[in-house]
Amino acid sequence: MNNVRNVLVQQKAELENRFKELYIERDTKLKIDSVKDNLIRVIIGPRRAGKSFFAVHWLKKNAKFGYINFDDEKLVAAKDFDELLAVADSLYGSPELLLLDEIQNFDKWELVANRLQRQGRKLFITGSNSNLLSKELATHLTGRHLQIIVFPFSFKEFIKQQNQELTTTQKSEKLFEYSTHGGYPEPLVKNINHNEYLSTLFDSILFKDIVKRYKIRKPNAIENLAQFLLSNVGSEYSFQRLAELTKSKSAHTIQKYLGYLEEAFLLFSLKRFSFKTREQLASNKKIYAIDNGFISAKSTKSTPDTGKLYENIVAVHLKKAEIDGKLDFYYWKNPQHEEVDFVIKERTKITKLIQVCYDISNPNTKKREIRALIKAKQELKCSELIVLTNDYEAEETAEWYGKKAKIKFIPLWKWLLTKK
Repeated sequence: MNNVRNVLVQQKAELENRFKELYIERDTKLKIDSVKDNLIRVIIGPRRAGKSFFAVHWLKKNAKFGYINFDDEKLVAAKDFDELLAVADSLYGSPELLLLDEIQNFDKWELVANRLQRQGRKLFITGSNSNLLSKELATHLTGRHLQIIVFPFSFKEFIKQQNQELTTTQKSEKLFEYSTHGGYPEPLVKNINHNEYLSTLFDSILFKDIVKRYKIRKPNAIENLAQFLLSNVGSEYSFQRLAELTKSKSAHTIQKYLGYLEEAFLLFSLKRFSFKTREQLASNKKIYAIDNGFISAKSTKSTPDTGKLYENIVAVHLKKAEIDGKLDFYYWKNPQHEEVDFVIKERTKITKLIQVCYDISNPNTKKREIRALIKAKQELKCSELIVLTNDYEAEETAEWYGKKAKIKFIPLWKWLLTKK
């Protein structure tokens, strides 16, 4: 009991210090005005993206609450949640509302959450494991729950953190900076070395949340896989090819390892669009990083590929919208290997086709991007065609073998800052 009390006393002191730190208001909305209902708030996203910081600052303004952070081995080892709760109640005055941080570390957390809800407690829980995103969440939390997504800073939040009015040129320059450093809050707010911070964070997640949890005997294998994928964002992959390139023992092992990397919010995959389910499942996927800073910190490439960095920004932006249930997105490729970076599907309709092209000034490059868009337009019956660029803005009518289409060229910074 004393060990538990010492940990929770220390956590309370850390919590009070957090209230004194600079907080950048997040775009994520709680979608509620109070905590009078019985909804469990489930806040999910990558480690260190600001989930608990977001929660404690909202709660500080709106409610009295108790706090337990399960990112501590002593608490996880305690096993007896009632013991933890008794100590927390004594420290915080038996609050009705509890914030349970990184709850996925506690065994059978869903049973605890259900029991507390039945007892009348109001819960905010955070997790850095995408299993909390799955359909199983509804099964685990038999009561009603509200899901809230907190990723590293979006470009809009990154700009807000600058705390100054920016010109068009400055916004474009800031996007280039964002494409390299990414949006993790701590190195931005505290002005510490991005690469060192993100390299350490990536390794910590890899070894603590994956290698240790799943008892991987040869951690260098998954480390090599992660580094290879971060060096090739926006590229197609197959499990067999990855097994060959990383000299892993089997495609099945690669599939399992990639699942762990995605579960820990380090990477995510994008399916190729097809109207045929079997064809979609059999096709190669593309890989993206959850934050551009990881690419800069861990990629083996000596020079950054700005085009791929911009593409990754768009992929993350769309991924969050997908998790929020606003859309589904894919990439498109035809038998002639012409590609469209992103196909946006809202409900049953394809609504947008998006290419990301940093430099559109080369006529051959522009022709290639347009040709793929027009061909995809014909196949997918979609009229809104967009090319996201570094600085070129226009609306043009293009033609390919008698097929005409209107295409919007939009600077990426402007598209990211536009309220959609």
